[in-house]
Amino acid sequence: MENKGLSRRSFLKGAAVTGAALAGTAGLAGCASGSSAAGNPLAEIQKPENAMPESWDAETDIVVVGYGGAGMWASLIGSDEGASSVVVLEKAPVEGGGNSRINNGEWTVIKDVEKFKEYCKAFGHGQIEEEMTDAYTEEAQRHTEYADKYGMTYEVAEQALAGTIPEYWFLDDGAYAGIIGVADVEGFGMTTFHELEAKRAELGLPVEFQFDCHDEHLIQNPETRDIVGVRYIQGDTEKTIKAKKGVILTCGGFEFNEELKSKYLKIYPFKFEGWKWNTGDGIRMVEEVGAKLWHMDMVISTTAMWTRDPEYDFAIFAPPQSDAFFNVNRLGKRFQNESKTGGTAHNGWHTLMSFSDAIDDYDRISTWTIFDQKGIDGGPMGTQQGGFFECGNYATDFPDELRAWDGWFDDNQVEIERGWVLKGDTLEELGQKIKEFDSWMDIDALKATFDEYQGFCDAGMDARFDRELTAENKLSESGPYYAISIYPGSCSTLGGPKKKNANAQVVDPAGNVIPRLYAAGCFGNFQAHSYGITGGNNSENMVWGRIAGRHCAGLEPWDAK
Repeated sequence: MENKGLSRRSFLKGAAVTGAALAGTAGLAGCASGSSAAGNPLAEIQKPENAMPESWDAETDIVVVGYGGAGMWASLIGSDEGASSVVVLEKAPVEGGGNSRINNGEWTVIKDVEKFKEYCKAFGHGQIEEEMTDAYTEEAQRHTEYADKYGMTYEVAEQALAGTIPEYWFLDDGAYAGIIGVADVEGFGMTTFHELEAKRAELGLPVEFQFDCHDEHLIQNPETRDIVGVRYIQGDTEKTIKAKKGVILTCGGFEFNEELKSKYLKIYPFKFEGWKWNTGDGIRMVEEVGAKLWHMDMVISTTAMWTRDPEYDFAIFAPPQSDAFFNVNRLGKRFQNESKTGGTAHNGWHTLMSFSDAIDDYDRISTWTIFDQKGIDGGPMGTQQGGFFECGNYATDFPDELRAWDGWFDDNQVEIERGWVLKGDTLEELGQKIKEFDSWMDIDALKATFDEYQGFCDAGMDARFDRELTAENKLSESGPYYAISIYPGSCSTLGGPKKKNANAQVVDPAGNVIPRLYAAGCFGNFQAHSYGITGGNNSENMVWGRIAGRHCAGLEPWDAK
């Protein structure tokens, strides 16, 4: 079965820590030779894994933890603008580039600075601090300067591949239309990643990479509170590395940590595609040293099909390849005009935020898309290698040992056999298969919904949700019938440690800087309330990666004599 491209039309259709600063640390004491723990509250409660070692296995100016887009920019700028050496610690066994290498590559271009600042206040509903907006805006205006400096290929576009510019342009009577553009990248994030790597090599910048690094802990001087290095395990070997200037955390989100998602996100379950090593390790790291968390409920995400398959546990863009379909909630009832579902492209999950006291749970998670043979015969339902939207954990650019799957098959049969697509010869049989997964499915209600939907198609009018329906939208009366489960999800979580104004430094609950600790990218994104900046994730990498790398590189080493 040969894999072929999914069309643009097909894709678009489917588509805390509390108290004083020291209260965040806990555990036992430990400190290096020459430092005194006597009378030092931090030393008395510090965990041994965060304590100063007797000796170091290695040293460098800057340690960057995580090698996605933010890690790329932090290491690039840190090494090019002041650091004599940078070491990047990456969890994956080989280079893969995180979500940034497999997203669509667009990044924000600000066209109207003052209106952009007003827009951040509007879509963030006052949850984004003005000093953060100012710092972001000032640095973001240099995107094209840096893109040209490092030989990036891009074209500023007026329309984003993934949606409107910006997401909520219509606020304040449409005041924000046209205030930004996006830099469109042919070849998606893969292109940018390879161009920046090539430029770094050409410049001979002193960046060293270590892979298979996990279980990291920040090493903190108990007297100064400076973050002075990282303790980690590479393979099976524990190591310490001294960061003479500082540590920049670019750990990504917690898309594949069910405990953190359930604890922090607005709704749950939430399913994601992408970088499976994004398991929220950085959250634990910063909590150990008393950091304040922010924006932990933030995500950039639409809705997507979840496989329900433990061997392939992720979300996929996979709509039926026919206009003959309808959606039902867990109780078998329609709840929306299916042709207008999704809101904005990066916030489509909002449509599933419905809690039912009748079941004491979210009644639209999961949602089920019901369709017939036409949706199967119309072509491959899901994203594929080499296709129009080759973004995700199956991408051709991924090394084999990192790729989660090989993309959707042309005739959809493998996905049916795997149970990703449920099939029933009758609607009742299909309903029973759904019920085996979710006991709340009401098969009689599903059948009644089917009959009503068919009648709306015959009448050419959707009397319930005002969807434009014709005979072409009607499902077969004789079956077979199919279903896929739809969940909030796709891209990434955005919560993490709170950053400090223009320097990307991490702060404690009292607002004090934790010295020599920085964060960038999806690990503590500055956007709040909603994801509102089209191209914002890649822009976030660029803005705070550059700020963190530059500021950290400009510090004097903490061990300077």
